[in-house]
Order: sequence, then structure tokens, then C-alpha cells
Amino acid sequence: MPPPLQTKSFLMQKLREIGVEPASRHGQNFLIDMNLVRMIISSADLGPQDVVLEIGTGTGSLTTLMAPEAGRVVTVEIDGHLYELASEQLLRFGNVTQLRCDALKNKNRFAPEVMDAVGDALADLPDSRLKLVANLPYNVATPILSNLLLCEHTPHTMVATIQKELADRLVAKPWSKDYGALSVWMQAQCTTEVVREMSPKVFWPMPKVTSAIVRIIVDPERRAAIPDLKFFHQWIKAIFLHRRKFLRANVVSALKQHATKEQVDVLLDEMEFAPDTRTEQLDIPTLLRFTEKVRALAPDWGL
Repeated sequence: MPPPLQTKSFLMQKLREIGVEPASRHGQNFLIDMNLVRMIISSADLGPQDVVLEIGTGTGSLTTLMAPEAGRVVTVEIDGHLYELASEQLLRFGNVTQLRCDALKNKNRFAPEVMDAVGDALADLPDSRLKLVANLPYNVATPILSNLLLCEHTPHTMVATIQKELADRLVAKPWSKDYGALSVWMQAQCTTEVVREMSPKVFWPMPKVTSAIVRIIVDPERRAAIPDLKFFHQWIKAIFLHRRKFLRANVVSALKQHATKEQVDVLLDEMEFAPDTRTEQLDIPTLLRFTEKVRALAPDWGL
């Protein structure tokens, strides 16, 4: 028997039955346009070799459609009421692992139980690959997408609904208002694209912002070209803290415990940066080369 459609009336009735309302602190905005739910799944191109990580099970609407397509699904829900509600639909799927927890241990790390469950699912499937597919709560979208690239289980693909403002940052180019550390971090390792913008009207409750479906495909060759991912991640964040400032000021500040101003000037001269160069104008190949020069100068640097 197919799962019920997650319409606004269905959600309102189900939540009324258990005496709860959507929790804004958990970013609970349910996608009620089933055509867009199916677009998320088709964008992920799921197959039996795929292990899916879903953050934000909700009522299980997306999960029930992914389970027949994927090899394994690990779905995470922080809200106990929604966890129980989704269980009614998901117990019939033997390839779905439900977790009731916060997906993040802190803003920089996933919860160990989430990564353990993902690791177990990957081990169960030969030649499997990990895919994040989720209607992400706005308040955790950035750390989820960013941190997954630092985990022991590297994703093959990430398809998610996120705030359009964040989607713009993911695909931004140098000199644009949205270009920053996240743009560089993601594009240095992945191809990023906006699949579809989404009106607030396709969610219940309606958010105050426009959303978007994004597809991020990890490029193993790009990742392999970065000698120290953690160093690169931290360094990019440090020099983009004030992206409109002159680059020299940002570098001097970041390296104040590790290099003199004279050493910084030598470094910038080697890169042939003009005195008025700003961080926001540097493209990714340049930032990769620059990071390696910094790492050679201050290998023990870290935030």
C-alpha cells in the first residue's frame, strides 16, 4: 500500500492527533508539493548500491519514496514526536535505519551515532556509495553540507533543499556578493548547481524565505589535489572572515602567532598579489596554491 501523500491537510491532521505543532527551533517546514519531492529523488539518481543519509525525517514522506530505490537509508530526526510518527510508515522497510538524535555533535562535527550507522550501512553493501538526500532544516544546512566533506565517509552526491541565500553562496563566483569561504570549500571539491528555486508556498508552515534544491557532486580528483583538507578548510574560513578587507590585513591577522609581517609580505610577493588585493577576488586555483605556501611557512597553524 503506497504511503499517504504529505499534503497540508494530512500534516495538520496528523500533528493535531498527537497534539503538537511544527517547531520553529528545529526548522520544521514540511515540503507539501509532491512533484518537488519526486524532483529531489530524481536529482539524486538513486540505485541499489546507494546508502542514503537523510537529515530531518519529518513524517517520512521523502524517506518512504527513497527506500524502494536505495540500498540502505539512514534517516535522522531530532524531534521525538515526528520520529514516532514516521515510524508508522517506515517500520515496513527493512533497509531503513531510523535515528532519534541531533545529527550534529557540534557545529563542526557530526554525531558519532550518525556516522556509525552510515558506516554500518556502507559495510553491508559491496561497492556502495553515500548520498545525502534531504529537506534540510535551515538552521543546520550549512554545517551539514560543509562538515560532511570532512567526515570519514565521503559522500558521492548531496541533494538537498536549502535556503536560496545559501544556494547562491554555494555557486557564487569571485567578486560577487555571495562569494566566500563556503563557496570556495564546496567548489574546490565538487560540482555545484541549483536544480530548482522553490516558493515559500510549497512548504507548510510557509517560511519567510525562498528555497532551492541543490545538487552537489563530489569530484575525487579535486579532493585528491588538496594535500590537507582540514588545513585548507580552516585557512579559507580565516581569511574570508573579512572578505572585503585587503588580503594582507587578513593574512597578517590569521598568522599573527606564526609569521611576521615581513614574512607575510614575502609570501604575498611570491604569489604576485597586488597591495590592494582583496580576498573576495581570488579564484579557487589561486587559493589552493596560496594555501600550500602558507602551510609550508606555518605547518602547525590552526584555528
